[in-house]
Amino acid sequence: MGKYKIFVDGSSGTTGLRIVDRLAERDEFEILKISEADRKDVRARAAVINESDLSFLCLPDDAAREVMPLVREDVRILDTSTAHRTAPGWVYGLPELHGTRAALPAATRVAVPGCHATGFIAPVAPLVERGLIPKAAHLSVTSLTGYSGGGKKMIAEYEGERVNTALNAPRPYGLALHHKHLPEMTAVTGLDTAPNFVPIVADYYAGMETMIPLDLAALGITAQAVADTLADYYAGQAMIRVHPLGEGTDGGFLAANKLAGKDTLEIFCLPNPDGTQLQLISLFDNLGKGSSGTAVQCMNLMLGLEETKGLAR
Repeated sequence: MGKYKIFVDGSSGTTGLRIVDRLAERDEFEILKISEADRKDVRARAAVINESDLSFLCLPDDAAREVMPLVREDVRILDTSTAHRTAPGWVYGLPELHGTRAALPAATRVAVPGCHATGFIAPVAPLVERGLIPKAAHLSVTSLTGYSGGGKKMIAEYEGERVNTALNAPRPYGLALHHKHLPEMTAVTGLDTAPNFVPIVADYYAGMETMIPLDLAALGITAQAVADTLADYYAGQAMIRVHPLGEGTDGGFLAANKLAGKDTLEIFCLPNPDGTQLQLISLFDNLGKGSSGTAVQCMNLMLGLEETKGLAR
């Protein structure tokens, strides 16, 4: 069999560069190129996509939407933008969610999850599915990310000459409780209402820590039931690990950059002393399991390759 023809549309961005670097280390792919002159020509881009077996769209939302009507139905697409994450006919590409891994080999339209969304959905979706959290629940979530999540412009701002002292401190944003990840966070978990979500960017390169407090007494559930349900749901998964109840921290601390450079995600279930409240925490790399790592994992499954090949654990 010949090599798979792969095209990364938007290969100069943070996610695109990560994907290109990963694919360059593997000999089963032929990487298709586009000239600099044609890079912003939608028809030229579509022509290259239509030559491929699979293409990654690492583009702004509008550019991802613009090219899709020109793409053949049989060409496999992995879109890393927000554009199609809740669109009909698109598979939401978090392979560990029930039914997703089985759907990916036949899928031609796959939306790669958002980074903050991954941190929320991974622990919450199983609990809603299993009935521990009702669909009517109104949750809160705080998610801390490294500045690489803001793309090239933000990276340059943080790594250039530091003239803005605000960059020295963590900076919450989306302060009006509005963020582009909210639709997928709501739809994929099955919740009726979007969570109250506050993202924070801080002065470190990569890593994400997503924190979801649960009022166990109000929900009528126990901390052990939550931990056991998540452990059962993700049992045997190579890229998601659930720590036992109350365990896994570093002396009571969890550094948000602990898993930087990895493509795994770890879930922590940390109860208060009387067991009436629980902090659910997802820890992962926003550029790994939060973007390019999951994109490569989905690609492997779509092409019938070993799922974790090229991933860092």
